[in-house]
Amino acid sequence: MHAAALISPARLWSAGEVLVRSGPVPSAPGVYGWHFTKTPSHELPAGRLLYVGIAPRHMANRKSTQNLRKRVRYHFRGNAAGSTLRLTLGCLLGLELRRVGSGKRMTFGKAGEAELSRWMAEYARVCWVEHPEPWTLESELITRLDLPLNLDQNRHNGFHSRLTEMRAQARRRARELPIGT
Repeated sequence: MHAAALISPARLWSAGEVLVRSGPVPSAPGVYGWHFTKTPSHELPAGRLLYVGIAPRHMANRKSTQNLRKRVRYHFRGNAAGSTLRLTLGCLLGLELRRVGSGKRMTFGKAGEAELSRWMAEYARVCWVEHPEPWTLESELITRLDLPLNLDQNRHNGFHSRLTEMRAQARRRARELPIGT
């Protein structure tokens, strides 16, 4: 079962391993799972699966170019505007969310995103399972597993309301601040 391969993977991979040119993440569709050796909140347990994502997202009318390699690497080195995982982790770590560019996108700014990338390099570990239609697994995994960092389809999780409010507060504060860099 795919859940078992994500809950108790044979191997977890670090940012340093994933981000090398010939890294181990395949350019294929699938489901990825995030584990943390230290969590961004005392309310969350370390050393177990806390978040799952899929690549590509299901899009009925167009072809996605996303795959496991692109998505996992983006989570490790992208920004909060393009990664709900990074947005969640940054909010839990107390980083300041800011409007950037034209003011519509929100990230933690250059310094905050760099700090988040360093934190993830130290504490985040990832695993994955290839699957030709990962969207067919996503709902099942979120329903069956305790994944406190997933928000979509996860209202039943005990951490959902706290995380939703924390992210909403960060967005409200960001709208009150001048556009950053």
